[in-house]
Amino acid sequence: MATWDEVHRIAMAMPEAEERSPRDWRVKGKGFVCERPLRKADLLELGADAPDGPILGLRVADLGVKEALLADDPDVYFTTSHFDGYAMVLARLDRIGSAELEELVVESWLVRAPKRLAKQYLDGLD
Repeated sequence: MATWDEVHRIAMAMPEAEERSPRDWRVKGKGFVCERPLRKADLLELGADAPDGPILGLRVADLGVKEALLADDPDVYFTTSHFDGYAMVLARLDRIGSAELEELVVESWLVRAPKRLAKQYLDGLD
């Protein structure tokens, strides 16, 4: 079960990441992960399926990645009509394992980081 402390640790370990406001992490001004509480319209739309735990918003590379996550594990990943056509997925934080969380946050950072910064990070992994 992942926690906000883990999200913070992973996000802030990424180059040039900053926490703009509580639970809203950015790289060079672009958000890559955040807390995304459900709003009234979301609750109405999701009805009984609305999760009641912490919700993590993650940027993904494209709509294909989003659809793959939604299809692969609907107990963890979901979306609302607010995000239709938008490369962002919502996740039930308390259902994500630590290794998966790290992969998700890093991938989200790579999507939003400037290409040169992302390349420097990836080159440093070798």
